[in-house]
Formats: sequence, structure tokens, C-alpha cells
Amino acid sequence: MRFKIAVLSTTLASLLLAAPTLAAQEALPDGQKHPAGECHGGKEGRMFRKLARMEHRLDRAVAKGRLTQAQADQFKAEARQLRDAFQAQRQSSGGQLTDAQKEQFKQRKQALREKVKAAMKAPAS
Repeated sequence: MRFKIAVLSTTLASLLLAAPTLAAQEALPDGQKHPAGECHGGKEGRMFRKLARMEHRLDRAVAKGRLTQAQADQFKAEARQLRDAFQAQRQSSGGQLTDAQKEQFKQRKQALREKVKAAMKAPAS
């Protein structure tokens, strides 16, 4: 009986000690980026999710007949371009944007939203 308890406790202890080591090996090595399009945390992850939500809304609008596929593709491309420009600007400035740059991107994003709203209200042709 004591032998069985000793074996079980040794096995359990080795599993408890090995679990963090095995979990750490599955993580991506430093410097290796996530595949394109994969969502991850932080500001970048929020931008990817927002873009995915907008694309989904545009696809639903096409299905309901409020937009044509060409219009939806144009809006998706414009949104991706805006997001990529924002990321490039942020990376080139060391992760921080000035207030003027933030305001400029905010205005461009608002203009895109207004264009999408106006296109959805107009009948698709």
C-alpha cells in the first residue's frame, strides 16, 4: 500500500513540475509574429476584430440587397487600407501617435463610416 502511494505521489509531483515547462514550449518564440489575420490581444487585436465585424456587416448588407458586392468590396479595401496606414504610422513613430495624427485618422474613419451609411440608405443598383 505504501509503495502504491509513493509511486502515485511521485508521478503527481513530476506532472506538476513538468506542466509549466511543457506549456512554455508551446508559446511562440520571441520575435516570431502571429500569422496574418489572426486576432491577438491589445490594440492590434481590437483593430482586427473591428475590421472583421465591419466586413460581416457589409456581407449581411449585400445579402439583404442594401449594397452591391462591388460596393462592399470597395469599402472593405478602403477599411483595410486605413487600418494598414494607421499601423504603419504607429510603427514608424515608435508606437505613439501625436494628437494631430490621431485626429486625422479619426476623421478618415468617420468619413468612411458616413460613406458606408449613405450607401446603405441609397437603394442598391
